[in-house]
Amino acid sequence: MTDIPTLTAAELVEEFEFYDDPMDRFQYLIELGRQMPPLDDAYKVEAFRVQGCQSQVWLVPQASQDGGQLYFLGDSDAQIVKGLVALLAMLLSYKTSEEILAYDLESLFDQIGLAQTITPSRANGFYNMVQRIRDLAAAAQNNA
Repeated sequence: MTDIPTLTAAELVEEFEFYDDPMDRFQYLIELGRQMPPLDDAYKVEAFRVQGCQSQVWLVPQASQDGGQLYFLGDSDAQIVKGLVALLAMLLSYKTSEEILAYDLESLFDQIGLAQTITPSRANGFYNMVQRIRDLAAAAQNNA
């Protein structure tokens, strides 16, 4: 199993409250992206690409050894988007499919003001990533 750093919703809210300046928030997102393990080029294929993103984005679901939890590998060719991928992976990795599907990401991102921080096209891509993760979690739940 790859060691994905984790982040709680409370930690995320605290970090975003600390950064008033949108440029500081961008730097924080970029730093999150740098914390993610590199994605092997073997995963940078159409099967793992998130549709509807302007940047190239790949999300790869993995199951824990006992199959009870999912974790996510990911990457993007754009630094800020890679940070968004990392943010999702850090929040949702090592959770069950049920926990992922119940996670209220929209409320959390409203709370941290993410929609006001990123451009509308990035926000659209971000919600495509969220939907992709939910679809992967639902598929894992159905296969259990």
